[in-house]
Amino acid sequence: MEVRRLLGSLPGLRQVQADDPLGLGKGSQSKASRRLAPRTEGADRVVRSVCPYCAVGCGQLVFVKDERVTQIEGDPDSPISRGRLCPKGSASKSLVTGPNRETKVKYRRPYGTQWEELPLDQAMEMIAERVIATRAETWQEHDEQGRRVNRTLGFASLGGATLDNEENYLIKKLFTALGAIQIENQARI
Repeated sequence: MEVRRLLGSLPGLRQVQADDPLGLGKGSQSKASRRLAPRTEGADRVVRSVCPYCAVGCGQLVFVKDERVTQIEGDPDSPISRGRLCPKGSASKSLVTGPNRETKVKYRRPYGTQWEELPLDQAMEMIAERVIATRAETWQEHDEQGRRVNRTLGFASLGGATLDNEENYLIKKLFTALGAIQIENQARI
């Protein structure tokens, strides 16, 4: 009896007994692997999303259980990626579930040594005030030759490749309207 049990645990023999000569089905399963279930099986819902890593815009399926992300996979219905994700996209679950992910606005005051948490509304107001003040302080109506330039060299914009065309278009429009002329994108560099 002991020999029979021992022989039954051999993968090659299991493949033959299960009529699975290539070991692609029941012949390759162990007791432990039979108990396993896909992470997607218990999801309460599936949300369609777009990978945030680059401007390609690969489609993702985000599996959610109890309002927590349990798995992220490529969306086979996406005309862009057709269910495929690069290694970064495949690992994007760690962006939302990683223990070191910051979920609050952090601010360190000038000459400060500690970070403090700020409400998002307060942080956005601080940014807007600083942009307006910098623009007012550095506004240049005319250059050295007297030509009208209406610009500021007080701030610039460096966009990222994770933004799509529409977002980059809006950022360009915003900074141009503010008078900035130093507008660049990381995707071009």
